[in-house]
Amino acid sequence: VQLQASGGGLVQAGGSLRLSCAASGRTFSKDVMAWFRQAPGKEREFVAWSGITAYYSDSVKGRFTISRDNAKNTVYLQMNSLKPADTAVYYCAVRLGNYYSTASSEYEYWGQGTLVTVSS
Repeated sequence: VQLQASGGGLVQAGGSLRLSCAASGRTFSKDVMAWFRQAPGKEREFVAWSGITAYYSDSVKGRFTISRDNAKNTVYLQMNSLKPADTAVYYCAVRLGNYYSTASSEYEYWGQGTLVTVSS
């Protein structure tokens, strides 16, 4: 199983980026797909998960949207109104089954990460 994240880059504050994470090796249509991020010197933190519904951390709610295309086995993260505080490496992850969790330790599969840098 592989998760390939892409779409990161450098953007000015207030701008937008769309991250993608394509899974291969098995389908995850019935599993929880999520995004986490890790800023320099900080612990990895939950951003959003997608299952039957979606859930967001308070820090991104109203600005980020998670979506998925099960036919393509891909999860997306649309990030709008970006702030310098959003600068981090963003990781996609999959938790098998339909138990939703914000804890990174409960996710079995991880992508390699894509760097998002927001300049002020």
